[in-house]
Amino acid sequence: MKQQKLMAIYHKLFEHFGPRGWWPGESRLEIILGAILTQAVSWKNVEKAIAALKEARLLDFPALRSIAEEELADFIKPALYHRQKARRLKILLDFIAENYGGDIDLMFSEPLPQIRARLLALWGIGPETADSILLYAGNYPVFVVDAYTIRIFTRLGWVEDKCSYEKMQGLMQNHLPVDTQIYNEYHALLVALGANYCKKKKALCQECPLAEYCPYIRKVEG
Repeated sequence: MKQQKLMAIYHKLFEHFGPRGWWPGESRLEIILGAILTQAVSWKNVEKAIAALKEARLLDFPALRSIAEEELADFIKPALYHRQKARRLKILLDFIAENYGGDIDLMFSEPLPQIRARLLALWGIGPETADSILLYAGNYPVFVVDAYTIRIFTRLGWVEDKCSYEKMQGLMQNHLPVDTQIYNEYHALLVALGANYCKKKKALCQECPLAEYCPYIRKVEG
């Protein structure tokens, strides 16, 4: 029953927004960089940082690994928290170099539980960042949860407010087909819904494509 409802929501969102083409990136390395750079900032900031790296011809594993951390931080300033993010990138690059000889494809040949645990053990990489790397760059069947996901399903009445990442992820993975394309598109559609309609404040419930499924609209109207 929950699978039918989840897929009905998915199709409704897909019909409204169309394919999202997410995650943008020309290579696995670029997607990995984007997953870290987007922490706590909008994607527009990330695009500027990645453009700066491209212009400097640094969007290359050996080049990124050899550049000094301070210099890297200067290039990614548009993504904010640039010193912390430069450190996180360096730690991840070193991890890939030391364990896989710099071969990202080899890293993604590991079983999902093993590589996920190893990523989560790195400083500055939490579940959302790790799962974004695994789903979008590694093509692993893991559902990415963010604040939009929890907000939307709280308002739909599926989970309690401040639901944990693990509980929300379990709900999605237990009741959706194990399909990386569906996981990919569903997450991107939820981001679009959260950004455009199901906002933290001043939610546009009347215009929301999920209004027919959502009890929150009655609370807002009442």
